[in-house]
Amino acid sequence: MRLGVLDVGSNTVHLLVMDAHPGARPLPAYSHKAELRLAELLDEDGTVGEAGVERLVATVRSAVQVAEDKGVEDVLPFATSAVREAANGEDVLGRVERETGVRLRVLSGEDEARLTFLAARRWFGWSAGRLLVLDIGGGSLEIAYGLDEEPDAAVSLPLGAGRLTAADLPGDPPEPEDIRALRKRVRAEIGRVVSDFTRFGTPDHVVGTSKTFKQLARIAGAARSAEGLYAQRELDRKALEEWVPKLAAMTGAERAKLPGVSEGRSRQLVAGALVAEGAMDLFGVRTLEICPWALREGVILRHLDHLPPA
Repeated sequence: MRLGVLDVGSNTVHLLVMDAHPGARPLPAYSHKAELRLAELLDEDGTVGEAGVERLVATVRSAVQVAEDKGVEDVLPFATSAVREAANGEDVLGRVERETGVRLRVLSGEDEARLTFLAARRWFGWSAGRLLVLDIGGGSLEIAYGLDEEPDAAVSLPLGAGRLTAADLPGDPPEPEDIRALRKRVRAEIGRVVSDFTRFGTPDHVVGTSKTFKQLARIAGAARSAEGLYAQRELDRKALEEWVPKLAAMTGAERAKLPGVSEGRSRQLVAGALVAEGAMDLFGVRTLEICPWALREGVILRHLDHLPPA
């Protein structure tokens, strides 16, 4: 069957079309993205303003049309932290449903962590042993650890690259004192939950998912996307530590010229790098491997698991 996952995230609204059936790996067929940066469209009172709601409705309507054009049988729509934490989130969801017919399922932060962990487990298999999975989104950082397909521990922290950039790094390039303050805050937030994971023992394999980790790995010398989905890509902490001050000294336009960095996310890369560096340091990770699959694939895999036998 041809399925579509509609992900209303803090940065983008992403429709991923995949050909999938139970017992087989989902194969990507088409990808449609729209840069919305919903986390940056919140008013001072934490609500999504009228302009933001109108943009969201139009973007969802467009994605639904693309899904129909691509022959999608079923669309799995969900929203993450930006809608979840908006003061008028319920009103936004109701407006989207009334005007597009799409009922967005709002995932909790823990749901995000668990579904991303499932995707990483299926990608690397049982031989990877105990997995520690880190995912940096636009609005939050998800961390999950476990030996099975359900993690033993899963948390979500408000440390997304888009959120932190908008709130803590207004300059372009950011001011050194803002960098220091954000570094301290990020490490304090992560430090509060480290023991929730380390009590289970040392992981056998550490995995990073999301666009932020992929871009950081590419900057640090990982294989280009042109080399294919199955090329092994890693991020070394020492290389990351060397790049953080360089990225902080650049403007967004200068970062956009680096290999693998998109213009739309270039301003967020410093905050994302600080989160990645802090997480790898506090968890004692020297190297992590980049997983091509993440939340969207996890949503499809869980959906397939619940389908009745043919």
